[in-house]
Amino acid sequence: MLLEFFAVLVVLLLLVYRWSIANYNFFKDKGIDYHKPYPFLGSMWKMFLRQKSMLDLVVELYNQSESKVYGIFEQRSPLLMIRDPELLKQITIKDFDHFVNHRDVFGVDDDDPHNMDNLFGSSLFSMRDARWKDMRSTLSPAFTGSKMRQMFQLMDIVANEAVQCLKRDGIPKEGLELDMKDYCTRFTNDVIASTAFGLQVNSFKERENTFYLSGKKMTDFTGLQNLKFLFFTSGKRLFKLLKLSLFDKKSTDYFVRLVLDAMKYRQENNIVRPDMINMLMEASGMIQTDKPKAGVVRDWSDRDIVAQCFVFFFAGFETSAVLMCFTAHEIMENEDVQKKLYEEVCQVNSDLNGGQLTYEALMGMKYLDQVVSEVLRKWPAAIAVDRECNKDITYVVDGKNVEIKKGDAIWLPTCGFHRDPKYFENPEKFDPERFSDENKDKIQPFTYYPFGIGPRNCIGSRFALLEAKAVIYYLMRDFRIAASKKSTVPLVLSSSGFQLKPKNGFHLKLIPRN
Repeated sequence: MLLEFFAVLVVLLLLVYRWSIANYNFFKDKGIDYHKPYPFLGSMWKMFLRQKSMLDLVVELYNQSESKVYGIFEQRSPLLMIRDPELLKQITIKDFDHFVNHRDVFGVDDDDPHNMDNLFGSSLFSMRDARWKDMRSTLSPAFTGSKMRQMFQLMDIVANEAVQCLKRDGIPKEGLELDMKDYCTRFTNDVIASTAFGLQVNSFKERENTFYLSGKKMTDFTGLQNLKFLFFTSGKRLFKLLKLSLFDKKSTDYFVRLVLDAMKYRQENNIVRPDMINMLMEASGMIQTDKPKAGVVRDWSDRDIVAQCFVFFFAGFETSAVLMCFTAHEIMENEDVQKKLYEEVCQVNSDLNGGQLTYEALMGMKYLDQVVSEVLRKWPAAIAVDRECNKDITYVVDGKNVEIKKGDAIWLPTCGFHRDPKYFENPEKFDPERFSDENKDKIQPFTYYPFGIGPRNCIGSRFALLEAKAVIYYLMRDFRIAASKKSTVPLVLSSSGFQLKPKNGFHLKLIPRN
């Protein structure tokens, strides 16, 4: 009996092994240079075994070939990495109708409009074809310059309060040791609560508020959550069959109820507020609007509406906070940058007579924009961007035909381009002068795209930049940023998980000015 058991086990293991490597001749058969994959883990094995961070791994894979197209594997799935700016332009702009969609990572699910277990699958990020186009048109008015100007007033109140809270706690002369990630996620949490959900939350005073704790639980990718995500992307059908959720069910239910209750209350009481929920209610016909509707008018379900608010929170909570953390860290490591930026902050503060920061004043801060642009070059919000081919197309690359079939996946390695010395001299150096008026036109087009590229770029990039700049302005005005005992200097990324973070986290010291 024991012998039969081992025989069956060996056969099963062999079948699983054969399944794991079934696609590994994909690029060899096409005559495309490719990275030799490992069974089960593909080209990403160093990340899964915690030997390298995802950013460092993508840069390493990018540098392993001189070819304009290079094959890699995400576990079993073949990805065609594009390493040429002109080809990248062709794919994302000229031939966009062939590459409209992202890969179906989260499992788009249209059969039950009330099923809230997979909100990411119904978000703008995951929507496909005409549904994506219609939802993008619906949400775009929320991120225009005039809307950003209105939202900035709310952001500024939160940013100023965030710094005032530090002062109220009492800061010793030698400086305050600060967990920057905790500080920045509390700020982004309060901004999103106000600008998207119409809530007044102060996570610096009420440190254990439900809105913040729910967001933190969903966006904190622990080892278990990373493993869960790995299994989800490989077996979406099994997750659905077992009725498992990718994110914490209790936290997801909290956000669902928050949005649905807010919509119901506003509809019953005729409340109008210039935020995302209001815009989605107009689009779904829940409230009347005088604005003419362009294009197809869709009957958006509750799930569609909740999903947009959910993904806006998810992206804004984590991604924007990480941008602020890296900016503060680079300012700390580069004293010359800090000195020059402080001079600009002082000038703006003087022009405002020490009064409230304005949208126009912040937008006019050229050096601050250079600093944040360089942070995004070195530490891009999206390490890589993907597209899925929906119509066969053939490109001639270095005299050879490269056929891309319907369903094939394309990978655009953002951090690979951003750290390529061919496009950015001495790429490891933090140098905001790359983005000065004199130098920014020298950057080769389609080698810098921190928020994605083409019509499918990040819709919330302006929002993220505004809130990051507001926080940095107030911190620089009132504090000098220095290294603390726990700071990782020079910055070395943690090799655990998908998220960008230093080995010991983001720890800094704030020393009061004057």
